[in-house]
Amino acid sequence: MLKGKHIVLGITGSIAAYKACLIIRLLKKAGAEVQVVITPSGKEFITPITLSALSQNPVISEFFAQRDGTWHSHVDLGLWADAMLIAPATASTIGKMAHGIADNMLLTTYLSMKAPVFIAPAMDLDMMAHAATQDNIRILEERGVNVIEAQSGFLASTLEGKGRMEEPENIVQHLDDYFAQAEGDLCGKKILITAGPTYEKIDPVRFIGNYSSGKMGYALAEECAGRGAEVLLVSGPTTLKPRSRNIKRIDVESAREMYETSTGLFPECRAAILCAAVADFTPEDTAQEKIKREGNALQLSLKATKDIAATLGSMKQGGQVMVGFALETCDERQHAKDKLERKNLDFIVLNSLRDEGAGFRTDTNKVTLISREKTEELPLMSKKDVATHIVNKLSSLL
Repeated sequence: MLKGKHIVLGITGSIAAYKACLIIRLLKKAGAEVQVVITPSGKEFITPITLSALSQNPVISEFFAQRDGTWHSHVDLGLWADAMLIAPATASTIGKMAHGIADNMLLTTYLSMKAPVFIAPAMDLDMMAHAATQDNIRILEERGVNVIEAQSGFLASTLEGKGRMEEPENIVQHLDDYFAQAEGDLCGKKILITAGPTYEKIDPVRFIGNYSSGKMGYALAEECAGRGAEVLLVSGPTTLKPRSRNIKRIDVESAREMYETSTGLFPECRAAILCAAVADFTPEDTAQEKIKREGNALQLSLKATKDIAATLGSMKQGGQVMVGFALETCDERQHAKDKLERKNLDFIVLNSLRDEGAGFRTDTNKVTLISREKTEELPLMSKKDVATHIVNKLSSLL
């Protein structure tokens, strides 16, 4: 969503200024045009020559160009920009922004900005925790400034991480999410997605599970979020983590937990994509203590789990769209069509374990999209590209 966007990148006097180079590279790679505005102290940490080479635009620091006295209009920058990002944003700059002090080109540009403003604070722990800094951040948030604080990774959960600048990839993702939320074809739509396996407990240390990695479901969640949807991702156990801030992940473990969560969320959603590999059976009884090995056999009595797709299909109201998945090993298309009808789906995505490079734990997939009107067989491609095709079809139905 950043392609063609005009981004003013403000850089202040922080040791984290070097990370602005990666921010520029990521923005340019996404297709954005970048204009750097740097404070005088910012130039003590990184040279304008480097920033100009990366952004392919002259860096602005003073009101007048030193060589020919050309006037740099902060008003024109405010009109040109689709967004202003200040990263890193020091405590001093944040304080001046909060109180309307315009003593350099960056701050006057901020005060003239018509577009949304984002800041990524960067300072030490004590400065970040100080009441004055917190008050200033609160003032900016009340005025609509988007504050991007470090929230991911090990350091963010420790005292040492508080105040550090968020990583460039996450900062750019935040901007991308913002424009997706405002401009994507799924803007304003809430979508439920289930992903990953379920674990059905036998005892405290053993379970019945499957080989699902969750990669397909997470790719679908990122695709929907990248097109403006608010995604509710009901995820079974997996090591994957969503990148987009438009994704709310709800962790579950068992088929029962996924059923209860999904049926509770579906009424508020416009669509559901049921990609999880949900267990069809679960132990009738779960041992409270680890089962000891006795003899050469162990018998388990299993009972059927509740059918999430069938229940949601019976709940579906006019205007809601449901997408199901089927993994078959024989008579694939007929079984998928039967499931489409029985569970009141709008279309179904058929996987086959017969296809090399498809199925569990791979980064590629080969699927067939089946609706009542049409069957479309897709070639082997990345799960990201498969997600794009699926969401394209979903979008056409909304």
